Amino acid sequence: MTVSRMRVLIVEDEVLVAAELAWLVEELGHEVVGQAISSDEALELAQKHKPDLALVDIHLTDGPTGVEVARRVSQDCGSMVLFMTANQKRVPDDFAGAAGLIAKPYSENGVREAVTFVQHCLEAGCPQRRPPLSLTVAPSYAERWGVGGVVKRQESPTSH
Repeated sequence: MTVSRMRVLIVEDEVLVAAELAWLVEELGHEVVGQAISSDEALELAQKHKPDLALVDIHLTDGPTGVEVARRVSQDCGSMVLFMTANQKRVPDDFAGAAGLIAKPYSENGVREAVTFVQHCLEAGCPQRRPPLSLTVAPSYAERWGVGGVVKRQESPTSH
C-alpha cells in the first residue's frame, strides 16, 4: 500500500507545542498547511487549505473554542479531526464530528501512532488494525469502523 502525504492543520495556542506537533507531522512525511492559535484563524486556514487532518486543542487564545472549530472543520471542509487536549471533559459526547482524541500529556510515539492510524484509515476508508492506545476513538467512528465498540475516555488529572 502506498502511503500518501496528508495535508495537516495544527490548531494549538501554545507555540512550543504547535512547533513540536509540526515537527512530528513533517517527520512522518506529511505537510503542515498551517498553524492557528485562535478559532477564527483556524477556520480561515481550514477553508483555504482543506486539510486532510486537523489536530485541534480545545482551549485556544479566544477561549474554549476548539470544539466549535472541530465541528466546523469536519462539516464544512470534510477534514478528519483529532482533539489534542488535557481537557477531555470539554469534549461533547458526539465529539463534535472529530474522529477521536489524543490526551495531553502525550508522547511523541503516541502522536506518531495516532497520525499513522488516521492516515491508513483515510487511505483504506476503514482501519486495517486496532487503534493505538494513544487514540481514543469517537463513538461514531468506533461504530463505523468496527473497532470493538466505544472506547472509554480516560480521566485527566490536569486540565489545560
